[in-house]
Amino acid sequence: MSTRYKNGLGGGARGVGALACLLMALLGAAWIVRDLEVAAHPADLWWTWLGEARRPGEFTAWATSALEPLLVLGALAAGVTALRAAPSVAAGALLTLAVTTALLRLPLLWVLGAGWLQGLESGLTGRARLTAGVQLALALVLIVAVAAGRRPDRSPGEDLRGVARTAYGVVHRPAHDDDTGEAPGRPRRGPGVALGLLLGAIGLALAAWEVHWGLRLGWDTYRKGLLGDASVFRSLLQPPVHWHTAALALLALGAAAAAARRTPWARPPAVAAGALPAVQAAASLAFAAGTGQLGRFPVLPAQARWELGTALLVAVAGLAAVAVAARPGVRREGGEAAAATAYGAWPGAERPPHAPPPPSTLPPGW
Repeated sequence: MSTRYKNGLGGGARGVGALACLLMALLGAAWIVRDLEVAAHPADLWWTWLGEARRPGEFTAWATSALEPLLVLGALAAGVTALRAAPSVAAGALLTLAVTTALLRLPLLWVLGAGWLQGLESGLTGRARLTAGVQLALALVLIVAVAAGRRPDRSPGEDLRGVARTAYGVVHRPAHDDDTGEAPGRPRRGPGVALGLLLGAIGLALAAWEVHWGLRLGWDTYRKGLLGDASVFRSLLQPPVHWHTAALALLALGAAAAAARRTPWARPPAVAAGALPAVQAAASLAFAAGTGQLGRFPVLPAQARWELGTALLVAVAGLAAVAVAARPGVRREGGEAAAATAYGAWPGAERPPHAPPPPSTLPPGW
């Protein structure tokens, strides 16, 4: 019989994945603490995350953005999920964290090595670049752990659905004999369709804005916001603005496709693809409210109204996607049904086909 693999992780892969998640979270938390130390007031860091241009101490720069606490919380959540969730969900959580980290940290390798960041405090950009490199390495560890940690499934009855295995008058029903054939952990049909629509709307809205800016600005200017430039620099660990939005669009569209197909690992990426754009959009709305733009919405230029409208759409759709993805998926059936039962255990029970005749004398304790 050929060996098949479950969509899950063994215990060793879960432990390695949880450790890598913890290290990712600690690295991000350390930079948040560092920013709190260089801020004139702790609230300055909060307003900077919302988009207001506040400066830290002299000869230094902010290291974090609103993305950093989300990555820290996401890494902690992925670590807990790896240890406690169903195998397919645990694998999805680790892969989601790995792909998200790779997309958002990759441009830092060349942005933080650019000459226009000279003049900051000694070693700051080097430490930030090292952090990005370590997190990328940890993302690779997560991918390898998931790939190498797949558990071979050699259960003899797995390919004999609907066939009762019998021995000495005892009927053993396969674990999946009573279920619908759906892999456990995958979103149910209704939530899967809803996630596909919500995340698809987010991804298309973000992608449409990137196309708009690319056409309006031209490639030479747009490239600076995509690959990094001094004119668009905000914080050390924040990817360039257009790269950031394009990465969120890719995550949303990929998660929408996985949810629509109802893959067993679809719910963790749906949570990430809904939460990251939703928080970014909510920060934009909060900044607009603080500057009075929301109160002057009817008299704003058309583009500003479209931007705020898109932010509202993304925020609402993202929060709804998180709520839908957090619902339990398909459960594994047959826990009780898989137990062994004797064919003479109840009145009128018939002898199963091909079962041996009952013993003349029942074994002790039967």
